[in-house]
Amino acid sequence: MQKVITADNSETFFNEKVQESYHSHKGAVEEALRKYVIPCKIKELAQTGKLKILDVCFGLGYNSAMAIDAALEENPRCEIEVVGLEYDPFIIQKIQDVSPLIKFYKQYKRLTPKTLQFKEGNVSIKILLGDGREMVKQLPADYFDAVFFDPFSPKTSLEMWQISFFKKNSNTLNVFLRQNGSR
Repeated sequence: MQKVITADNSETFFNEKVQESYHSHKGAVEEALRKYVIPCKIKELAQTGKLKILDVCFGLGYNSAMAIDAALEENPRCEIEVVGLEYDPFIIQKIQDVSPLIKFYKQYKRLTPKTLQFKEGNVSIKILLGDGREMVKQLPADYFDAVFFDPFSPKTSLEMWQISFFKKNSNTLNVFLRQNGSR
């Protein structure tokens, strides 16, 4: 796996098997902020005092780590739970090889293929290793406040872009959020 430096000077990796990078070359950290944190209104959700995020295709964890930074900036007492779904234990190991400018990311260094969860203050992280299409079936309905969906492109991972999988992910969202078209 080859390390790539993106336009915002953050690091990602090129996956030779699928012939794609894990993040946009325009900026891995910038992508986490612009595609996930801002559209999901993480700061607004943090004001409620509790935030539950499902991070589908967790990868290096930039998206949820950036969300944690934004949530804690808005409400330092916010209780945050992240559940990540990831197929590849090798990319979890690669967390050790990057240092993005995300404050909470240093805590993610605790994650390894053998240590897939930790709690730090009011933040808990848990990674479920396996096929996300199967793992999502084990998750509770109406539970999460935000779902970050970040697989490789449909060109290389069409199975992750099926309507049935979108529906399963949607069912994990808090019913109020689903009914009101938020997030």
